[in-house]
Amino acid sequence: MTGTFGGALEARGIPAGDGYLFSESVGELEKDNGTLVIKRVNVKYTLNISAELQAEKEAAIQRAFDLHPESCPVYKTVQTSIDISKELEIVET
Repeated sequence: MTGTFGGALEARGIPAGDGYLFSESVGELEKDNGTLVIKRVNVKYTLNISAELQAEKEAAIQRAFDLHPESCPVYKTVQTSIDISKELEIVET
């Protein structure tokens, strides 16, 4: 998902490589008939961006964040079996 989000940002003129964008994911497991199964994953993105670019591209950043899962092969593959949530922290540099 991070690569898809990064690509969506880059397409909108927002740098995402070289440490501008990174993510941390946390999964929650539950037992299903004695077998551990991933039930939930939360993906937290952090985007480092200049204050000027953030002000200029705020709507584009939000749109990329909102829409990127539907273009992500991993998300599309697991969305029916794993509840995936996401959050975005913007750090002005």
